[in-house]
Amino acid sequence: MNDANESPEVVGVDGSESALKAVRWAARDAAAAGRPLHLVAVATDPPPLADAGPQVWAELRAATVAAAEDHLRAAVAAVAPLLPPERVGTAVRDGRPAAVLADESRHAAAVVVGNRGRGGFRGLLLGSTGVALTASAHCPLVVVRGNEAADGPVVVGVDGSDGSEAALAFAVEAAAQRRTALVAVRAWGEPAMDPAVAVLLDTVELRRAQAEELEQAVAALREKYPDVPVTTHVTHGSPATALKEASAEAGMVVVGARGRGGLAGLVLGSVAQSLVHHAACPVAVVRPEASRRVAG
Repeated sequence: MNDANESPEVVGVDGSESALKAVRWAARDAAAAGRPLHLVAVATDPPPLADAGPQVWAELRAATVAAAEDHLRAAVAAVAPLLPPERVGTAVRDGRPAAVLADESRHAAAVVVGNRGRGGFRGLLLGSTGVALTASAHCPLVVVRGNEAADGPVVVGVDGSDGSEAALAFAVEAAAQRRTALVAVRAWGEPAMDPAVAVLLDTVELRRAQAEELEQAVAALREKYPDVPVTTHVTHGSPATALKEASAEAGMVVVGARGRGGLAGLVLGSVAQSLVHHAACPVAVVRPEASRRVAG
C-alpha cells in the first residue's frame, strides 16, 4: 500500500442519521480503497450566558464535549462490520464545522458529509458554511444523500473546463475501485444570440461537435482503464437536469467545482445547489487544485 492510500477519508459526525449514512458510505469507500477512516466531531463552545458564572459555562462545555464523544462512539459502532478498529480514528475538535473540516482536508483523501445535520453541522450545505467548505477544502468533498449503498455507474459532468477534467479523473478512479461503469454526461444549449440568427443554427452539427469533444475527453481514459466500461451521453438542455436525471440510476455523481458555459460557477450556482439538494445518490464536488483521489 502506498502513502497516498494512507490519506484518510474524513467524515463529519454530529449524531444525525444523515451523518451516519455518510459514515457508512465512507467506510465502504475506505475499505475498497485500502484507506483509513477518520471520524471528526466538532464541540462548538456554548455562547456566553448572561448572569451565568464560569462554572455554568464549564458544565455546558463539558456536556457539549460529552455529546460529541457519544456521537463518535455511535459512528464507530456503525462502521465496525466494515473496517477493522485499527483503521478507524476519531477526534473531537473545537471550532466551527466548516473550518475544522477544511483543516482536516489538508491531509485527507476526501471529506465526506451528510446532506442534513444537527447542531454545528446544521445548514452545512444550505448556507454560507457549506459554500465556504466547498470552496476551501483541499480535497474532494462528497455529499452523501439518497441511497448511500447505491451500486450503479459513476456519472460525471464534463464540459471541457479544468474543473471537469479534475472531476473526470476522480470519477474514473472511483469507477475502477467500484468495478463499475463510467458515464460521462455533456449537456449543451444554443449560444445566446438574436432569435433571427438562432433559427439558422445547424443543431445536428452542434450536437455532433459536442459528442466529438466528449469522446475526445474520455479517449485516453479508455486506454488507461481498459477494465472500466466508459459510455458517453450528450443531451440538449440544462446540466443540472441532465445530471439529476442520471443520478436516479447512478452510484455517485461527480462534478467539477467550476465549469464553463452551463457549468460555470458550479460551487455557488444553481447546478451544485440543485445536485446537493435533489440528486438521488451521493455527489462529489472536485476542485482542480484539490483533486486528490477519494471515493468509490
